[in-house]
Amino acid sequence: MSAIDTDSVSLEISGLKCGGCVGRVARLLRGVEGVREATVNLATSRARLSLDAPSALPQAVAALAEAGYAPR
Repeated sequence: MSAIDTDSVSLEISGLKCGGCVGRVARLLRGVEGVREATVNLATSRARLSLDAPSALPQAVAALAEAGYAPR
């Protein structure tokens, strides 16, 4: 099993179309337990997460999918 860098993880996200989507996704990710910080960039369709633990990553991916934003 390999460890992930809990300082920073980058996810590509499909479905980001406007500034409202960016704000919604950032708030959603920040609400996931174990996510310290989340920034979302519309131009690159990427989110950068700072995690407290590797277990937060699957929860963040599931939250995105449930909200209709597909992480790639």
